[in-house]
Amino acid sequence: MTPPVTPPALRRGVRLAFDPVRSQDALLYPEGVLLLDPVAADVVRACDGRRDLAGIVARLARDYDGVQPADVERLLADLRERRLLAAAPRVGSERPGGALAGGAAGATTWTGGHPRPTGLLAEVTYRCPLRCAYCSNPVELAAYRAELTTAEWTGVLDQARAAGVLQVHLSGGEPLLRPDLADLIGHASGLGMYTNLVTSGIPLTAARLAALLAAGLDHLQLSIQDAGPAAADAMAGGRFHVRKLAAAALVRTAGIPLTVNVVLHAGNTGRLTEIAELAVSLGADRLELAHTQYYGWGLRNRAALMPTREQVDAAALAAAEVHRRHGDRVEIVYVEPDYHTGRPKPCMNGWGSRQLVVAPNGDLLPCLAAGRLGLPVPSARTTDLAGAWQHSELFNAFRGTAWMADPCRTCALREEDLGGCRCQAFQLTGDPAATDPACRLSPHHDRVRVAAAPAVRLPAIPRRSR
Repeated sequence: MTPPVTPPALRRGVRLAFDPVRSQDALLYPEGVLLLDPVAADVVRACDGRRDLAGIVARLARDYDGVQPADVERLLADLRERRLLAAAPRVGSERPGGALAGGAAGATTWTGGHPRPTGLLAEVTYRCPLRCAYCSNPVELAAYRAELTTAEWTGVLDQARAAGVLQVHLSGGEPLLRPDLADLIGHASGLGMYTNLVTSGIPLTAARLAALLAAGLDHLQLSIQDAGPAAADAMAGGRFHVRKLAAAALVRTAGIPLTVNVVLHAGNTGRLTEIAELAVSLGADRLELAHTQYYGWGLRNRAALMPTREQVDAAALAAAEVHRRHGDRVEIVYVEPDYHTGRPKPCMNGWGSRQLVVAPNGDLLPCLAAGRLGLPVPSARTTDLAGAWQHSELFNAFRGTAWMADPCRTCALREEDLGGCRCQAFQLTGDPAATDPACRLSPHHDRVRVAAAPAVRLPAIPRRSR
C-alpha cells in the first residue's frame, strides 16, 4: 500500500472534537459523526498537512510502543475512503476543534442500556415557500402550527447535548422562515455541536448567510429539483430555480461545505446526468441523489412519482458514470429506490440507536414518520429528551431485533437491514412490526410490486403549507 505523497489533513468541513459526555473524541463532518478510540484520535491529530506517514508514525511513537506504519496507513486509508482526510491542506472557512459542552456534571444519567444519540434532526417549522409533490412532511399540518419558541428550542438543544448529541440538522419545511434561526445555530454552536442547515435556499441572502456563519454554521445542504428552470420550477411550484443557483453562489463564496440534494422521481430520473453536472458546477462538495421516500406528500403522490424499472436501471447506470467522472473531487451519494431492488433499507440504521427527530410542535420521534404509527408520542414540552429516548414506548418499540417476527426473526440479514422501515411497513400493511414489503422475502411484497408499476400515471398534487 503506497502512502500519498502529500501529507494528509482533515478535509474541509471536518472537525475533531472531544465529547466529555462520552469521554471520547469524535470526527464531526457534514452528514455524520465518527467516534474514535484514543489511538485513532491521536493519529487524526497528527494529520496536520505537514507530516507524511513517517512523520505521523514518529509522532505516535513518542506516546505508544510498537507503532507499525502499516497499521497507521490502514487507518489513514479508511479515513480517506470515508472522505474525512484530504491529501492537501484545508482551505475555506473553518471552525476550530476542541471540547464540546456537557462534562460529567452536565451529562444526562444513562440508565436504559441504549447507545446515546449522536444526531438530532430539528424540524423547526413545516412552513415552506415550495410546493414539491415529493415532500415527506405530514399532509395534515394543523397539529404543528404551535411551533416551539426560541427558548423551548434552546432547551431542547441543551438536553440533546447532555444526552450525547454531537450534530444538529436544522430542517423543515424551510428553516430560514424562522427569524430566530441564527440564535438557534448560535446556541447549538456554543454547545460545540456541528450545525447543518437543510434549506431550499429561497429566503437566503448575503446578509442572512453572514449572520448564520457568524453564529457558527458549519455546513449547508441545498435542494434543487431539476437541471433546468422549467422542470425545476414546475415541481417547486414557482420561479425558484434561479434563486437556488444564487444561493449556491453565496455559499461557494462563503467557503463552507455545500451539499446539493436532489430527490429523484419519474419526472427527472432521465436527467440525472445533467442534474449532477449542474451540482458540480455549483461547487458542491457532496451530491445526494436520492429516490423519493414515500411518506407524507410523497406517499400521496406515489402514482405520479414512481419511476419505472427501466428508469431506475438507467438512473443507476447514470449515477455510476457520474461517480466515475466526478467522484475523485465530489462525494457522490446515490440512494437506490427500495421499491425496485427487493432489499429494504435499514430503519434509521437502527431504530432509536443514532438519531432522533424533534417536530416543530415538540414531538420527540425516532424517525420522521414515526408519529403515524399509533403509539404514544412524547413531547419536548412535557418530557425530558433523554427520558423519552431511553424509556418511552415509541423509542423502544423496534430497537434491536427481539421484536421481529418471521421471516425477519431467522433471517441472516436481520442485523443488516433490521427488517426494513417500520413506517413503510405500517403504511403498506397496517402493521408496523411486519417485514417491510420492500423486502422480496416479505409475504406482502406483492403490494410493493404493484405500487412500483402503476397502471395509471396520476397527476401530482402540490404540497400545501397549511
